[in-house]
Amino acid sequence: MLTLMAAAVLAACSSPDSSGRTDEEDGVEKITYGPGPQQFAELSRPTGASKGVVVVIHGGFWKAQYDLSLGRPLAASLVEEGWTAYNIEYRRVGDGGGYPATFDDVAAAIDALATIDGVDTARVITLGHSAGGHLAVWAAGRPQLAGSDWADPAVPVTAAISQAGVLDLDASTAANLGGGAVQQLMGGSVDERYDLADPTRVIPLDVPVRCVHGSSDDTVPLSQSIDYVERATAAGADAELAEVEGDHFVVIDPSSTAWARTLEILETL
Repeated sequence: MLTLMAAAVLAACSSPDSSGRTDEEDGVEKITYGPGPQQFAELSRPTGASKGVVVVIHGGFWKAQYDLSLGRPLAASLVEEGWTAYNIEYRRVGDGGGYPATFDDVAAAIDALATIDGVDTARVITLGHSAGGHLAVWAAGRPQLAGSDWADPAVPVTAAISQAGVLDLDASTAANLGGGAVQQLMGGSVDERYDLADPTRVIPLDVPVRCVHGSSDDTVPLSQSIDYVERATAAGADAELAEVEGDHFVVIDPSSTAWARTLEILETL
């Protein structure tokens, strides 16, 4: 299924200029936000006025074998719906990622939006699947990570959508999700670093969070979204769960009712 969802037409890009940008080809512009080969994003703009920016963050349990090609079908759909799509890549476990590099990259990629001509950052919504859902909600909570290098975003996130997200790192560690994926991301057992990395420890957020999760997901259990929303709303946050029919990957299938539901949710944020 991952192979199927990853299938997309690759946009050719030239070498970046001094601003970190490249020439636009096939409607996709490559934006570099750091010197590493994984530190780039693909920006796609709609025809006419944009509804806002949706930052697409791919999943794959933060592992190097999964890349932003997973987000390309979603980015294409978003542009058709009038959104500016910003599909980001980041360092992952196996290619220099893990804590804190993966978090550094997500923060830097989003902040780079402030440097791109013609992009209005008044409405910036993060949209992430699985491990990307974790990073989407994490990025929305950056202003509350007091004392960290991430706490003062140049581009604040105005809302987040988690698609079958890994939102409770403690519970994921206990359940050994992804064959120990959280432990690999964090480089060890649960410790004080989780206070800065685990969305369940940064509740309530000051911006809306929406969770879209398949009822028959056996990769990331539905309980991850249920528990997050229950904790968040109990703390006074604006958080909601949209439970949809299907498995872990239905939420990133642009032809699915789950994706149609996600597009509806975006319009409300």
